[in-house]
Amino acid sequence: MWVLRAARPWDPPLTEAGRIRAWTVGKRIRCLQTAAAAVDRVLVSPFLRCLQTAAEAVSASAPPSTLRPPALDSSHAVPSTLRLKVSIEYGLCEMLNTRAMGPNTAPVDGKWFPEISELEAVLPAGTIDHSVGPVYEKMPQWEESVPEARNRFASVIQVLADKYPQENLLLVTHGEAIGVSISYFKKDAEVFDVEYCAFSHLEREITFESEEEFTAGNFKVVTKDGQTGIRYTYSTLD
Repeated sequence: MWVLRAARPWDPPLTEAGRIRAWTVGKRIRCLQTAAAAVDRVLVSPFLRCLQTAAEAVSASAPPSTLRPPALDSSHAVPSTLRLKVSIEYGLCEMLNTRAMGPNTAPVDGKWFPEISELEAVLPAGTIDHSVGPVYEKMPQWEESVPEARNRFASVIQVLADKYPQENLLLVTHGEAIGVSISYFKKDAEVFDVEYCAFSHLEREITFESEEEFTAGNFKVVTKDGQTGIRYTYSTLD
């Protein structure tokens, strides 16, 4: 079994079918984009399957003009919405508990991943943005509860949106977080199924008082039930 041979048994790669699905979803996202609502920045969980998903989706969804030339050092690049920027966000990682990852899978030494440069090597060349830091600078604590993980996902979604208020974000994360993007931001919504490579679409209105000060409205969930691989219903109130 792969798990018994793997150096990081908690971090499986995508299958070939998974890569194809990720690329297909990337093409679909590109078709949904408009000039005013094109993706500016991609933030991705450090787990390999998410890095590979992001790589496929970025390659499929980004017009060639939005990808940085490989020779360009992103740490010295002038920020531009015409260039797609990609970075790793530890706060988007999988739920760190046995429910999500199974028993006896967490690293004994507490080291989940190699150096971040090795993780970044999976992503499309020339897209990495080193000019910004992650919201979570390290992995969450092991054995976080499901409610704690869900609160983390909701918080990170909100914080990232506030951190980049002038940009449209693509967050590449895990099934539980995708469910949270619906259930936490759509009143009375209860998610009961999230397919592989499902995605949601949230938007909000923003008013800028200055370059650094803004007022943001609440998120509106644009995604309809069953439209993009997410199934949800509404709770009934007594």
